[in-house]
Amino acid sequence: MSSRANQKLHLGVIGGGAWGTALACVGARRGHRVLLWAREPSVVQSINRRHRNPQFLPRQILPRCIFATGEMEDLGICSVLLAVCPAQHMEAILTAAKPHLARHAVVVLCAKGIGRERLALMPQLGQRALPKQPLAILSGPSFADEVARGLPAALTLASRSPRVRAEVQAALQDDAFRLYTSSDMTGVALGGAVKNVLAIACGIADGRALGANARAALIARGLAEMARLGEAMGARRVTLMGLSGLGDLVLTCSSRASRNFSLGRGLGQGRSMAALMRSGATVKEGALSARALVQLAERHKVEMPICRAVAEIVEGRASVAAAMRRLMQRPTGAELA
Repeated sequence: MSSRANQKLHLGVIGGGAWGTALACVGARRGHRVLLWAREPSVVQSINRRHRNPQFLPRQILPRCIFATGEMEDLGICSVLLAVCPAQHMEAILTAAKPHLARHAVVVLCAKGIGRERLALMPQLGQRALPKQPLAILSGPSFADEVARGLPAALTLASRSPRVRAEVQAALQDDAFRLYTSSDMTGVALGGAVKNVLAIACGIADGRALGANARAALIARGLAEMARLGEAMGARRVTLMGLSGLGDLVLTCSSRASRNFSLGRGLGQGRSMAALMRSGATVKEGALSARALVQLAERHKVEMPICRAVAEIVEGRASVAAAMRRLMQRPTGAELA
């Protein structure tokens, strides 16, 4: 590596996608030297040579204090690392990084999803891969492009350690990037995973031109599903009613800038799942987590009919029309969240 990369860096980012690059910009604005690990050589080269990431965040010019690498061993100089790899690859990538991390480096999990093989939320996967590293999780309503540009955003940072929460908050927070803290890692992780699946449902409604009333109903009843599963898994209701639950749900279910909403919209318009999954460079986590979420709900004996309908649609086991018909024909009762 060059002499520039050999200087002591405070902040590492594992993952060179849109969100990882945006968080690297946050760290740079805080005055840190930032080391970003990316799997794609083209991303590494473009960031180092042109200070851009045209593949994932094309409109943003990146600060010069962001240095990219494709070598895991370079991460050993970082004291705080943001793990921003896709949820389905989180455990494998953290396991690969483990031998190279500083002993007391804090690892912040920034993916939103459920591990399909283990039916595990991100904190569980992080703990399996890095049992001795201090862990935190960051989630909330945050489109990468807006965060990279320095527009206001507020998220939840959760860790069981007050020291870890304080360290990460000090490293990342500024006047535009606000972090509210929690010890409820399960609630923060669950909110981020469930909202992606519900965003697909809202996108389907938009694609079929069902109107704003239908979207509001899906958000409200979807929030009830999230709360039921959260309660069964020991999450705090206040967490799910906050930024990482309700806040992220409203954002993702209300904008075509959301990858999961756009996927659902395409399904609602009659496009094929295979074609929609191929389009775009970024991962649609809701489609990958939908079946795992339903299985997790079954394990905890919780009904999640909207999420189940999404899982059936994305897996091709039900048409959009049939899944919607079953939802609309479900019996109604007292509104119990």
